[in-house]
Amino acid sequence: MARDRRQTTAGRSVLTVLTAFGVLAGAALAGAAPAGAVPLGRRVAPGVTYRQFDIEEAAGRAHAHLLTVDLNNPHVRLDLLYPGSVAARATVSNLADSAGAVAGVNGDFFNISETQHPGVEATGATVGPAIAGGQVLKAAVPKAQRFGPSLPPGTTTTDVLGVGTDGRARLDRLTLSGSVGTPEGEFPLKGLNQYALPQNSVGAFTSRWGSVSRERATCGTDTDRAGACSEDTYEVKVRGGEVVSASDTPGSGSIPADTTVLVGREQGAQQLRQLSAGDEVTVTHDLVAATAKVPYRFAIGGYPVLRGGRPLSGLDDNTSAVRTVVGFADDGHRMLLLALDGAAAYRTGMTIAEEADLMDGLGASDAFNLDGGGSSEMVTRDTGAGSVTVRNHPSGGSERPVPNGIGVFSS
Repeated sequence: MARDRRQTTAGRSVLTVLTAFGVLAGAALAGAAPAGAVPLGRRVAPGVTYRQFDIEEAAGRAHAHLLTVDLNNPHVRLDLLYPGSVAARATVSNLADSAGAVAGVNGDFFNISETQHPGVEATGATVGPAIAGGQVLKAAVPKAQRFGPSLPPGTTTTDVLGVGTDGRARLDRLTLSGSVGTPEGEFPLKGLNQYALPQNSVGAFTSRWGSVSRERATCGTDTDRAGACSEDTYEVKVRGGEVVSASDTPGSGSIPADTTVLVGREQGAQQLRQLSAGDEVTVTHDLVAATAKVPYRFAIGGYPVLRGGRPLSGLDDNTSAVRTVVGFADDGHRMLLLALDGAAAYRTGMTIAEEADLMDGLGASDAFNLDGGGSSEMVTRDTGAGSVTVRNHPSGGSERPVPNGIGVFSS
């Protein structure tokens, strides 16, 4: 019965989309789009098209901004937008302009505040794994430490949308595989540039982390993000394969490219206390894909809402919000990047269930939800322009700095 209701919703959304395509073919809907919005179906670059349209959903009318990207075009690619370090933030427009992207949307959920741990600095780092330009940036935080709405049943913080070296988009899971080798033996590495570590574990921080304090990594528990910060912590700096310093508390500041900082909590802290200056230490880490047989050039965290043309079971059908979602069709060779408008007239947005139905109706076989609300944003560059233009109204009234996004690049 629930599936029948979703099919009806999808049909209604698609009909409204087609109608809106006709209305908007000549000009943007009066008062609906921000200054500089482009007409329906305008080419951003070869293989990249931008359009906008209205959708009627249960909570009211929403306005969508859609990028269609042809990954079969050899001059088009997707990659991660990020400000040069994991624990840093910038607006989507700045991220896109700095990277030379012709278009982009915001990305993963992130550690935006620390009201539950007074005095502890929010890192700004994302929840899920991240790969940029084929290089691993970070792994996923424990599920209980996730920021954002509740995950649908069967999903996890390791879920990603990525594009492989074969140029094909996929939904996958990326889990950390790593170890720390010491004179006393080897133990597993349980974190890589993460704002939260599992209890009783050791995590690694590299130059990709940035200069933000590493203290947040030892706060919360495996069942409660608001759990107290650990009172048993230890930090070791490893340079050139040797221990060079140690501290009882996690530190801050930029990490040199030749240095790895190991942070331990509880049992992990006790393991690190066995090390002394001059001890040889080997740290290895990588992200392992659950399904892909080719390396990923790009991957970003979030959670799936549509697989093989079917919405996931248990999707929220009650809470409407401004949202960002990406999907793909044609066996992963055609991308759909969609951000809702946050203008007052459209701020009710849509539910996650409606989002999945909409992407299904637009032809996506698979879809992946990203951060929404005040983070939802889409930018594109006009032909000949030196910078991008924000195409939707951010619901907070201005662009929110975010830790990452998806960039569309054209050669």
